[in-house]
Amino acid sequence: MRLNTVLGLMPALLGAQSLAYEVQTPPLDTDWTYKVGTNPWPEYPRPLLQRPTWQNLNGVWKWRAAGAGEGAMPPLNETLTQDVLVPSCLESGLSGVQLLNQTYSWFARDFTVPPDWSKQDGRIILNFEAVDYEATIFINGRQAGFNRGGYWHFSVDATDYLSVNGTNKLHVFVYDPTDTPGVNIPIGKQTRTPSHIFYRSCTGLWQTVWMEWVPSTYISGVEIAAGMDGQVNMTVSVNSSAGYPESVSVSVISADGDVVASHDAPPNAPFDFVVDSPELWSPEKPTLYNITIKTGSDEVTSYTGFRTVSRGKVNGIERPLINGEFSFHFGTLDQGFWPDGLYTPPSVEAMVYDLKVLKGLGMNMLRKHIKVEPALFYRACDELGLLLIQDMPSLQASGNVKPNAAQQAEFERQFDILINQHKSYPSIYTWVVYNEGWGQLLNNGTYPEEGLTARARELDPTRLVDATSGWFDHGYGDYSDNHHYANPQCGSPFYSIQSSPWDPSRIAIQGEFGGIGHNVSIEHLWKVEQAILELNQTYELDADLDAYNYRAHRLLDELREQVEFYACSGAIWTQTTDVEGEVNGLLTYDRRILRPNEDQWKADIQALYDTAQSRNEGNMVVQKMLR
Repeated sequence: MRLNTVLGLMPALLGAQSLAYEVQTPPLDTDWTYKVGTNPWPEYPRPLLQRPTWQNLNGVWKWRAAGAGEGAMPPLNETLTQDVLVPSCLESGLSGVQLLNQTYSWFARDFTVPPDWSKQDGRIILNFEAVDYEATIFINGRQAGFNRGGYWHFSVDATDYLSVNGTNKLHVFVYDPTDTPGVNIPIGKQTRTPSHIFYRSCTGLWQTVWMEWVPSTYISGVEIAAGMDGQVNMTVSVNSSAGYPESVSVSVISADGDVVASHDAPPNAPFDFVVDSPELWSPEKPTLYNITIKTGSDEVTSYTGFRTVSRGKVNGIERPLINGEFSFHFGTLDQGFWPDGLYTPPSVEAMVYDLKVLKGLGMNMLRKHIKVEPALFYRACDELGLLLIQDMPSLQASGNVKPNAAQQAEFERQFDILINQHKSYPSIYTWVVYNEGWGQLLNNGTYPEEGLTARARELDPTRLVDATSGWFDHGYGDYSDNHHYANPQCGSPFYSIQSSPWDPSRIAIQGEFGGIGHNVSIEHLWKVEQAILELNQTYELDADLDAYNYRAHRLLDELREQVEFYACSGAIWTQTTDVEGEVNGLLTYDRRILRPNEDQWKADIQALYDTAQSRNEGNMVVQKMLR
């Protein structure tokens, strides 16, 4: 079939939508696309703070386009006729709308409160896991909440706005400018004008919406840090409309169900206790402990893994240390885009599939690239034993667009949220402030990454900080991070003009390399003309899979030599999957073709670990503890 014929089959983009919900034909589907149905993401969405009394509000909602001045009052006397699937990106096929570049929108649904909730004295909390970009929440016509930032979970106490004996109307007014002129907000790789390494944007309620019943005095947040020495540092936040309790009770429970520690402490303040001789969490053995937390009539469950992240000299070279030991860290640049759902994976099963592929090839790490995932993604990394480098979603990448003072302040506010909402996941071991200068203020006498590195360490002293992944490095943070395609330049005495020379006082890491590509037949490509015309912008295109795997072997062996001869401590291969006009993934964008020769890649990755281990002979460690 000719390319222009295939592209002609695509929806007229995407203007005319079906009113009743049905999956719209995306430019490419996956094996999960048509299995999603109308009950998407039914799993409990908040693994770090679980309670039994909850109700999922995902499914088919109503939607319509809106104007800039509509956000003050919801359209109560209007019946919205267009169905939309929640959670989803409005621009995706799974949404049922698949409309691009919509700045203002109304989302609506009716819901009822379970009868047994109204019989108990308590509160009803409405939770949004993520809405891109601004969300104004109305319940029965009254404004009940507001949130700014497309990656963060937030909650609304809905109790005083609800009818507990009838139908309630929930409206969400969404404003999402993405990268329109004059706007500069954290967007990562999203754009309204996709081209090669920048992709179709995501608007709306793209993660789970749900509600829960809580007692009048209830646990609203939990922060946990557990070290290899067994010391646990926790803060349990409690909200109350009936007076605050004197204490909260914590129990730590092993995988066998044994209570290994108990502790009582005041709420809303940090406290410490010790678990004797815990089994440690590591990529090789990702042991997790359950935690039960009680106060008054409220009880929640959480979990943690005992592990310590630090840095130190091993035989004279700065290294990242997990539980006091150095091992080489290798994984992929993980974009987290899907052809059918864009930012929203079609299901938890689909999302975890990518992680299992990486783990199956022998990788022990990934870099979550300028995107934040649903909480169940981080739980899966904790369970599988995949170390995570977590990027802050970047401002615009254009060198001509720099944040003004207000935009920079908003970026820094959201950087705090990133850390505070994710610092309890054991798998995360590094925060990234800036990627390749995107949104990074330069040549103004001071560098914001200095203060942001200090801020990250203040909010979370238990992890490493990569102040600038690639390009403009001014000496801050724990890493000297090089980006180079296709060959690595990791901790070596040679470097490209777009990277700074290796700094031996910090950890040497290859923040991006590889990027070799391999074209595939049309059925596995993102069927958008511009994307297909830009395939040749891939860093390197190999004629077939034999050539692809030959080149991968050479690049991985070159990296191994830099581990052997120089100071390389970790590396990130670009990338997990193809995305739109990029064909340099281990997997195609539809996840139907795995390019690597699995035996070869496993051997090459193991050689990296073995070579790093050989550098540990004598194991003379001078450790700088972060805790």
